Amino acid sequence: MKPDEALCQRVLNRVTECMALAARHTGRDFDPPTVRFNQRGRIAGSAWLERWELRFNPVLLADNEADFMADIIPHEVTHLVAFACFGKVKPHGREWQHIMRSVFGLEPRTRHRLNTARVAPTFAYDCGCRRHQLSLRRHNKVQRGKQRYQCLHCNTLLSLSVTDTTRRKVP
Repeated sequence: MKPDEALCQRVLNRVTECMALAARHTGRDFDPPTVRFNQRGRIAGSAWLERWELRFNPVLLADNEADFMADIIPHEVTHLVAFACFGKVKPHGREWQHIMRSVFGLEPRTRHRLNTARVAPTFAYDCGCRRHQLSLRRHNKVQRGKQRYQCLHCNTLLSLSVTDTTRRKVP
């Protein structure tokens, strides 16, 4: 899924704004990065440093445009700027945090708080005392007979719920 043209353009504009703001604060010019809309899973965005590329999750973007514009795009641009200014550093280390605060005025957070239900389905499993939500990866391991999970509270093996009403299919 690729976002509509107008949304793609708004993202590109915001990336350009963030790069220009970083250039003003650092006194350096930055080439515009390649922007792709092919990030998958629960990850909202990622920065590919050596490729000078940003990737954004089109499903999460479509559902959370305001969060992307305010937080996620500056977060990913900061990774590129930190790499350009300091070289290889810890992904969310001091240099990255400094840029987030001083350039974008944002509190540096390493994880987004977006609802990922549409991009990461879960499956209900029961034990003797409660219901557990397993990721698609863990569910598939159980179904293939490669892994078994047990409840940490009652030590009972988990079994797929026959009334799995929480299972979500990705559209």
